Amino acid sequence: MTDPTQDLLPEGLEDRLPQSAAAATRIERAMLQAMGAHGYDRVRPPLIEFEQSMSRRMDGVMTRHMFRFTDPASLRTLALRSDMTVQVGRIAATGLCDAPRPLRLCYAGQVARIRGDTLEPRRENLQVGAELIGRDTVEAAGEIVELAIAAVEAAGATGISVDFTLPDLVDTLADGPFPLDGEARKRVRRELDTKDAGGLVEAGGADYLALIHATGEFSSAAEKLSALDTSGVLETRIEGLRRIAKRLNGRARLTLDPSERHGFEYQSWFGFTLYAENVRGELGRGGTYCIGGSDEPATGFSLYPEELVEAMKASEKLGAKLFLPLGHDCPAADALRAEGWRTVAALDESDDAATLGCTHVLDGGAAKAL
Repeated sequence: MTDPTQDLLPEGLEDRLPQSAAAATRIERAMLQAMGAHGYDRVRPPLIEFEQSMSRRMDGVMTRHMFRFTDPASLRTLALRSDMTVQVGRIAATGLCDAPRPLRLCYAGQVARIRGDTLEPRRENLQVGAELIGRDTVEAAGEIVELAIAAVEAAGATGISVDFTLPDLVDTLADGPFPLDGEARKRVRRELDTKDAGGLVEAGGADYLALIHATGEFSSAAEKLSALDTSGVLETRIEGLRRIAKRLNGRARLTLDPSERHGFEYQSWFGFTLYAENVRGELGRGGTYCIGGSDEPATGFSLYPEELVEAMKASEKLGAKLFLPLGHDCPAADALRAEGWRTVAALDESDDAATLGCTHVLDGGAAKAL
């Protein structure tokens, strides 16, 4: 008797069946086309690199997510990528170090991590993104947010929401009007992450209470944040956010959570998260940062469209299939394929058009509906 457990996949991994695979392929292609239309050139880094190289550019923060193994050729430790952003940074700092700036690059590929978590058990993901390298300006940030919205819209997402954040907010305030030492900063960040007002006061962050309430719809939240900034240390950041919001011109619902840090370990002054209607969780995130190893400024985003695929796969159309009977007209079939038809050729007399999922049959050199 065959053991049914022999064909089980590891936890967090799955096969993509035809409709799901078709949706994933279409979404990836649509996103890349949208980025290419805005002048972003695609790069394709390898699936595996030396672990030391990737770790150095990740500052050791996410290396625990990577699969590692020994390279039999070099006897050095290799790692399976868990994030493509660092690879694009390496390409910009090495192979494209002499390319004119700003450098616009995009990418798409599979990434994997050792384990999932409660909210996201999946361990293999499609990552699609873009990086604008050599600029750290409001204009660059605005372009990147617009591009991210254009990419998810091209993929079919609707009801787009963008949540802005200021990743260096606590450090900026702690270095200025609301002083905190190193340990106190860690405690305050932790309590702000949980939006725990009582815990924030106990951690010595009473001055930071207003940040918990400076969240929500962008315009009102920005006003609250501006009112908190009596010293003016956040003035340029708030003005930058307003300029980006104005540039989006109603293309998405905008919100602000200035102290949000989850997923923004590398970002500097600006970060954002993308959401869409009927799509579970976030679609992606981005912001401003410095490339590890070279410290070159950059702005970019990463999209993880797996849940968008899940939301769309049931309605994904695989396209009409044209059945080609035995002895069919081959030149006619070639011509129809050139027009975009998908053909299924009979291999013997037992093959049936309807059983094979065909919607048309080749008859007299033309497609005839069944």
